[in-house]
Amino acid sequence: MINKKKTRETKEFGDFQTPPELALAATQILCRLGIQPHSILEPTCGRGAFIAAASKSFPDAKLILGVDINKDHLNAAAAIKIQGDSHIKLHQADFFKLDWSKIIGESKAPLLILGNPPWVTSASLASVESNNLPEKSNFHGRQGIEAITGKSNFDISEWMLLRYLEWLDGSRGTIAVLCKTTVARKVLLDAWKKKLPVHSAYIYKIDAFTHFGAAVDACFFILQVQPKGSTLKCDIFSNLYAETPSHTIGYLNGYIISDVIAFNRYRGLLGPESHYVWRSGIKHDCSKVMELKTTSKGYENGLSETVNIEDNILFPMLKSSDIGNGRVHCRSAMLVTQQFVGEDTDYIRTKAPKAWKYLRDHALLLDNRKSVIYKKKPPFSIFGVGSYSFAPWKVAISGFYKKLKFVVVGPVNGRPVVFDDTVYFLPCWTIEEAYFIETLLLSEPAQNFFLSMIHWDEKRPITVDILKRLSIYKLATMLDRENEYAFFATSTESSCFALPHSHKIIEHELNSQV
Repeated sequence: MINKKKTRETKEFGDFQTPPELALAATQILCRLGIQPHSILEPTCGRGAFIAAASKSFPDAKLILGVDINKDHLNAAAAIKIQGDSHIKLHQADFFKLDWSKIIGESKAPLLILGNPPWVTSASLASVESNNLPEKSNFHGRQGIEAITGKSNFDISEWMLLRYLEWLDGSRGTIAVLCKTTVARKVLLDAWKKKLPVHSAYIYKIDAFTHFGAAVDACFFILQVQPKGSTLKCDIFSNLYAETPSHTIGYLNGYIISDVIAFNRYRGLLGPESHYVWRSGIKHDCSKVMELKTTSKGYENGLSETVNIEDNILFPMLKSSDIGNGRVHCRSAMLVTQQFVGEDTDYIRTKAPKAWKYLRDHALLLDNRKSVIYKKKPPFSIFGVGSYSFAPWKVAISGFYKKLKFVVVGPVNGRPVVFDDTVYFLPCWTIEEAYFIETLLLSEPAQNFFLSMIHWDEKRPITVDILKRLSIYKLATMLDRENEYAFFATSTESSCFALPHSHKIIEHELNSQV
């Protein structure tokens, strides 16, 4: 029975020891693929399951080297060494401090880098104040807001696998590891973007909960590199014993296609799209203060306080869970302090004095928001807000829910509905335009186009990046509705309105759209 309790060791080191039967099944796949290593390296060998499996599966290997930071693990690994296995060497060291260039230089090709690197993220390590991580760096090359809002957080195993690729630069070798499926795709994407010589790639899915008690999508990831390798695809197998792939993922224009065959059928819909731009909902990072639920007594915040503030600063709100489940009845409201990013919020003092006092009373919570995007900004600032946020009609989709479901959302009591930042939407200015766009997005070509690129095992499977890949103009043309597209695209400008600083929406503009 697997102990599913997360100890500090599991949190800090991502320490999920590999069951021997899983390690052996994995190495047998390598044998079936014809991989014959001269040297085998396991940089985080743990208690030696892969060391033992490699010794059985590759009897002709001249060197098997296992490294681990944990002395007790190495003692257990030493105990299972087969009699006479003098070519097996174990070494205690910290992965992040060891001189790997010397070890790689002394290991003859072809090299097999094997094992089960830590299943933990840099953010998780920081939360337990661990030093067991690489030097801080934005190694993804994130820029601007992405780098400062947490998107530079990464899996330690991803960082390690990219180092493995560097070790194999210019030589023949194989990386074969157990990891999260998302990590395997990220490593593939990095290799393809950098045009590294990938000869072949395979992902064999495993049941991580059965083997490790971990509720994540995981796999045995195999990546072969050699000079002049040039494949841009990776076969996906449903389990370790499957003989034929269930589907194939591939690379195109900087991103991974989840189903190459399906994508090729609708690749003519690739953007960019010039008119309809996907937006995300409003980001405030303080739901206890900024989001209010409607009760019989009025508004109540997340601190269970009754709130009495002006309506001109409140907007009906839907969350990702509402959109994901098709609920368009607003049960909450959001306090929207700006109509564009960086706007001076001092106007609230005179235009909505009750709201100003409420915000001042909760300034400590707002000032303590962790993200640095709020630093040196006007008090009570928000992000992801613009004229599009106040469009009367919207076609929205949840980024978190594993459904390709688009929902039309209209104004409530003459006021536009706003969303939290896990919702994506297209702003529309009439009810006819909104339902026209929804019909296009629910069409078979659009659905299949998106499905060919969505990876449902991601935490947020639907992203703005994926949605923006579709050209709505090309889609409308394919469906013989380009005239309607042209009509709505050219009439949108005249339908736009500006929000005065009172945040009082021009009632007749909205009411005329209902």
